[in-house]
Amino acid sequence: MEISKLKIKQPTCPWWFLFTFDNPLRKLYQDPYKILAPYLLTGSTVIDLGCGMGYFSIPMAALVGEQGKVIAVDLQEQMLVGLRGRADKAGLVERIKTHHCTQDQIGVSEEADFILAFWMLHEVHDSRSFLEQILGMLKTGGRLLIAEPYFHVTRYKFQAMESEINEAGFSISGSPAIGFSRSILVEKDH
Repeated sequence: MEISKLKIKQPTCPWWFLFTFDNPLRKLYQDPYKILAPYLLTGSTVIDLGCGMGYFSIPMAALVGEQGKVIAVDLQEQMLVGLRGRADKAGLVERIKTHHCTQDQIGVSEEADFILAFWMLHEVHDSRSFLEQILGMLKTGGRLLIAEPYFHVTRYKFQAMESEINEAGFSISGSPAIGFSRSILVEKDH
């Protein structure tokens, strides 16, 4: 099956704006360790889609341990540069592989145990193709956590996303509580 081209709605979140998201107050309502710890095991391979400057990627690297790996994916090279600098300061750069994707292909060939798509699916124009690519990157039994900002994504739009997620071949397994977000946890059955 040929995957159609993804089109990212413009503008994507500019790299310089991410500094407003990565502040100490954010941990009060979106603590990366509390959100991710239930899903990440030592030695896991995990992917952070739309990783930005590493708000989740760096804690993921700590959670998967020395034998684990984080593949941090972003459309903007400036985000990846910022993430590498932050990972180096945290002493976790060796566990994080950065990947610059294109608008039409994620381009990661490794299989993952867990994938995070945090506050970014609403920026993807062809979300069905995007979800099919994610399905191909997950191991059987692997999980995908999607969180969307409730101030950008209405309940109606999120329900449409859930339908598309089901149609793409995922099984919904939960809806974790995440501050200021609508979220869904899904699994790859086969």
